[in-house]
Amino acid sequence: MDRLSNTVRPYAWGSTTAIPALLGTAPTGEPQAEMWMGAHPGAPSRIARPQSATDTTHTTDATTPAEHPLTDVIAADPEGELGAATVARFGPRLPFLLKLLAAGSPLSLQVHPDLDQAREGYADEEARGIPIDAPHRTYKDANHKPELICALTPFDGLCGFRRPTEAADAMEALGVDSLKPYVDLLRAQPEEAALREVLTAILAADPAEMADTVAEAAAACERLGGAHAPYARIAHNYPGDPGVLAAMLLNYVQLQPGEALFLGAGVPHAYLDGLGVEIMANSDNVLRCGLTPKHIDVPELLRIVRFEATEPGVLRPEASPSGEERYETPVDEFALSRYTLASGAAPAELTAPTPQILLCTAGTVRVGELDLTPGQSVYVPAAEAVEATGSGTLFRATVAARTV
Repeated sequence: MDRLSNTVRPYAWGSTTAIPALLGTAPTGEPQAEMWMGAHPGAPSRIARPQSATDTTHTTDATTPAEHPLTDVIAADPEGELGAATVARFGPRLPFLLKLLAAGSPLSLQVHPDLDQAREGYADEEARGIPIDAPHRTYKDANHKPELICALTPFDGLCGFRRPTEAADAMEALGVDSLKPYVDLLRAQPEEAALREVLTAILAADPAEMADTVAEAAAACERLGGAHAPYARIAHNYPGDPGVLAAMLLNYVQLQPGEALFLGAGVPHAYLDGLGVEIMANSDNVLRCGLTPKHIDVPELLRIVRFEATEPGVLRPEASPSGEERYETPVDEFALSRYTLASGAAPAELTAPTPQILLCTAGTVRVGELDLTPGQSVYVPAAEAVEATGSGTLFRATVAARTV
């Protein structure tokens, strides 16, 4: 078991205070959007282990702990770190990434491909010779990116299409003449066709004309308040962006602490405000559909999006006799659960045949010989014996049990 040193990503939409408040550190004034825990090559966690006696690349004593990227540790002994079953299923890599996510302003509207779509899209862009870091590159890898966000504070977001008639009512209430064609489409077409045609029209419209429409819509949202207030806030952060109108097609969701949302393939979504624990399959595949200056691949987006109205399924943890509270999802790459520990209670037994990352979010939790305070985490290799005690909240990220 190893304590993790993690990287905080300073994306512009990040809160300047939420992660520092959890960690008990002073804000820097810069946004702190995501703290990554895992073995993503872009910002792998680091662990301190004694150097091997055969390691001749360092001059310090062989028993001196040195920090190593978790990617390197796993690459050196995949089966020892991940377990044979995990390697057989996902290859020699940690298949999930855990994050603390702190949104201070809205993220981009986005959608993720399923596994077949990701493999096809990646192969196509590779065959066409599009550089992996090109701004117009859509697929960074051949993996899908299902994700789960669990709120630590009240958390606002957008998730899935609402019924076209509800979106029509919201737009019509603004009294903006240039929105009338969208309102008519949403009311006249079958559900799937209505959502597809309106999103396509929004993304394909003349930017200058759309900027005027968005400005009028934003002013109306500000004036009306109530259910329109979230869209006024979005427009404040993205003036003139057609994604403001696309956002009005989606369900607005407010999570309370402990509640979660699962985002599967093809479901458009955006996080707006709040602090949460996020877990996802280890992928960078994101197709954006608004609220961003980045490239929007409209034809590919329209191929990926699931144009169907859905109720946002708010998840609440399911308790087990062991005290583990699980967030059930249909995903193989990850499983997220939490433990609420009390002083004097029996230890929580956490030994598993899969690799784990354990994250404290409240109180003080002792994991093995390590004490964790909020925001601190550990990596546990597969099959290593581990238990937790103390008084606090501990999140457990691992590979879904059905895959091992």
